[in-house]
Amino acid sequence: MTNLTTQQTLIDPELKILTLDEAINWRSELQDNREKLVMTNGCFDLLHRGHVKYLYEARKKGDKLLLLINSDESVRAIKGSNRPVNDERSRAYVVAALACIDAVVIFSGERCTTEIKAIRPDIYVKGGDYTVETLNSEERQALFAVGADIKFINFVDGFSTTNTIEKMSK
Repeated sequence: MTNLTTQQTLIDPELKILTLDEAINWRSELQDNREKLVMTNGCFDLLHRGHVKYLYEARKKGDKLLLLINSDESVRAIKGSNRPVNDERSRAYVVAALACIDAVVIFSGERCTTEIKAIRPDIYVKGGDYTVETLNSEERQALFAVGADIKFINFVDGFSTTNTIEKMSK
């Protein structure tokens, strides 16, 4: 494996979990350095290959990747009372441990409109099951307002948290 010769700095995942205010300050530093910020969001309850491939591909769209993680309350509202399987802090820690993730923010609403408006990403990425038209209208308007370029990434077939939970319960 000749591609493993590049040195990577090992960063404590806890240090990558930011408050919204910390993320706004970090964003300002990125702008000063003319770095493109990619943003995506989701529950990321049980991390699987499909998630990791998606996040890796999202990171390649810019210089840094910020992942917004739904809070536990938000996941319950979206997915039902049996979710999440893992608490928000644990989910944030696990994804923050990935090399392709530069920062994580936990958000409490069902939508990340406030975070989009505050952080102002250059690029916003969503899964291939979405289109610009099917994005939540509030989030879409926030993305248009901040001038974010919206990109879509295809899913890896055969991987989903719901399917994983179903397999585990059998």
